[in-house]
Amino acid sequence: MKKFSGLFIFLLCLSFTACDLFGGKDVTFSSQDLIGTWLEDGTQAYVCFTTEWDDSKEYQYGYEWDEADDVHREDLIQHGNGWFKWKLLTNDLNRIEFMDYGWADIPKVYTIEKLTNTQLIYRDNYKVQHTFSKQ
Repeated sequence: MKKFSGLFIFLLCLSFTACDLFGGKDVTFSSQDLIGTWLEDGTQAYVCFTTEWDDSKEYQYGYEWDEADDVHREDLIQHGNGWFKWKLLTNDLNRIEFMDYGWADIPKVYTIEKLTNTQLIYRDNYKVQHTFSKQ
């Protein structure tokens, strides 16, 4: 029984350190690197992260549009459809997307894998990778 409990404790300790051994630590990115307009590679879909803060000073505003759908930046109504609030926590990009007429706000979380001053790569909840270039 002592051998079993000793082995159990060893395996338990190993499981707590496994994340550190295999690169499981979160990487922290700078929200300043997100500011600006990004174009998703191979598409006409744009996303813009602004420096404008909401009233709570917890989130900043952003907006997106897709010219393949004949939607352009100037078609968007401020803080309406196509707009979202965002904040960056370590490598999690938290977005709350607005629907017109206040029907619903939709929370989404993206996991950032790479963020430089020219490239953004993140995965959505479905593990689909999205790659953007800064414009």
